[in-house]
Amino acid sequence: MTTAFQIHAADNVATLLGDAEDRVVLHGEAGGDVALLRPIALGHKVAVADIAAGEAVVKFGIPIGTASAAIARGDWVHLHNCISGFDERSGDFDVITGAGKDMRYD
Repeated sequence: MTTAFQIHAADNVATLLGDAEDRVVLHGEAGGDVALLRPIALGHKVAVADIAAGEAVVKFGIPIGTASAAIARGDWVHLHNCISGFDERSGDFDVITGAGKDMRYD
């Protein structure tokens, strides 16, 4: 079974350490496992708690962004449902590539 690392006990997301289809085991203070709502790729985040729209997405024990929609435990957390706290343009990034839609890459 694929694992995910929850860095800080206050984190409401964990980072996958491999591609996962249906369930991940959590490493970190909280432990346990999470049933996934969809396949999630290596390096992406999974919600380890329900996160309400407008609530902080917490990783490393600090807010890294804000949920732009309600995120259920086990769901993928990425640009489609999380606005970065580090880049105010993140809501406009391409969900697959992460590239800004307002820039041309030739």
